[in-house]
Amino acid sequence: MTAHEHNEGAEPTLRQLLWPLLAVIIGMIMVILDSTVVNVALPRLVEDFNSSVPTLQWAVTGYTLALSAVIPLAGWMSDRFGAKRIFLTTIVFFALGSVLCGLAQSPEQLILFRVIQGLGGGMVSPIGFAIVFRLAPPGKMGSIMGMLGIPMLLAPALGPILAGYLVDYVSWHWIFMINLPIGVVAFLFGMKFLPRFESKAVPSLDILGMILAPIAFAMLAFGVSEGGTDWGSARTLTGLIVGGTALVLFIVVELRKRQPLLELRVFGSSDFTRGIIIAWVAQIAMFGSMLLVPLYLQNVEQYTALKTGVILLPQALFAAIAMPVAGKLYDRIGARPLVITGLSLVTASLFLLSRLTEDTGIPYVLTALAMMGLGMGMTMMPINTHVLASAPRHLVTRVTPLTTAAQQVMVSFAVAGMTGFLTSELTDNMAKGGDPLHAAIAAYDDTFLLAAGIALVGAVLALVLRKPRAQEQTEVGAAGKDAGADAAAMMGH
Repeated sequence: MTAHEHNEGAEPTLRQLLWPLLAVIIGMIMVILDSTVVNVALPRLVEDFNSSVPTLQWAVTGYTLALSAVIPLAGWMSDRFGAKRIFLTTIVFFALGSVLCGLAQSPEQLILFRVIQGLGGGMVSPIGFAIVFRLAPPGKMGSIMGMLGIPMLLAPALGPILAGYLVDYVSWHWIFMINLPIGVVAFLFGMKFLPRFESKAVPSLDILGMILAPIAFAMLAFGVSEGGTDWGSARTLTGLIVGGTALVLFIVVELRKRQPLLELRVFGSSDFTRGIIIAWVAQIAMFGSMLLVPLYLQNVEQYTALKTGVILLPQALFAAIAMPVAGKLYDRIGARPLVITGLSLVTASLFLLSRLTEDTGIPYVLTALAMMGLGMGMTMMPINTHVLASAPRHLVTRVTPLTTAAQQVMVSFAVAGMTGFLTSELTDNMAKGGDPLHAAIAAYDDTFLLAAGIALVGAVLALVLRKPRAQEQTEVGAAGKDAGADAAAMMGH
């Protein structure tokens, strides 16, 4: 198979697939690493910019909202202009956004450049998965996805350590600048080894949906963020009202389109709706708390960024161990027992973190993080696979953009909501007087307890899950593998 030929009828060998697969992996690792590194660097960014956590968490929220805005476009753009061309374009866009982030001189500039970065990065993973699916012969799909999954799970584990080293011993600017050489390598590999795919005739782009969706998601996230401080403030109400109105209009527009940006008709399936609501609750609990842990370790315990990255390692490793095991168990016992067990572990780990004191040792924190990783690995693969498997058969191929975009939006809400609540608790505790250290620990404890309560709600809701009715096995199998890959990629957040 040459760089410019792709014969759909011929089955390439694993050796022939290795170089195109490597080209996709390098691009995807760059995006996943960048999602992970900012969490560890956040305290240093707050210090260097002389800003606050609620302000700079928008460098995380803005990035994830930008990702969610362009994910639905990935399929349309690939069909219209060709997957290889769009994949290479998004790599360039992401690398340039990374350089701009490294050059940022103010919090506002960093947030803007992170949005630019997200607009590039949002299409890298879905288009990368699509390329691999189209290249891999059906009989070898499992082994190909396994090869793709290993670096996808290693990136979130190594990201915090790399970020910690760069922040402590080089400069926070390099957590972004390092993407330039990686981006150049990914671009050159893609140019040489990715085959060209034919572009296709596509329906007209849903422009109104493209405008309304980002407004709805961004304004709702802003309202939730401000609500953490004061639910009655004008900024909170403006965000919630404008975002809510845009969301209602978006739903109306999408339901009336024959070829909508996001396929909302799938909510007509009660199994799908139950599954995705549980997935959303789980994502808010898990990804909201993932931002809190590095903040606590650096701001309260005064650990270095590198030490923080090493402490976070068990969470990613245990998730990597649990995810393939959960995937195999899903085929035998379905999602319900796995999701209930996984979210119960997450609840228990967050409850442990809500009992932190100034005397708490590292082994206690490591145990809680290992439990959380195990719970996340047991939850994410089964619930995502269940959601896709329970979609109406004719809509299965249209569901992945919806679930992936919704996942990014929930991460945005989780980050905005948790940091808003933490700031509010910090302010209240400091106002009561007393030791600032005790006030800070109490604020983090309360926020972890809130996350534990949300996870517990998810575990209880999981009792209503049931096995979806029989679907076309080929479609569901492919969708399930896609869900697992998406879950692995999301571990980067």
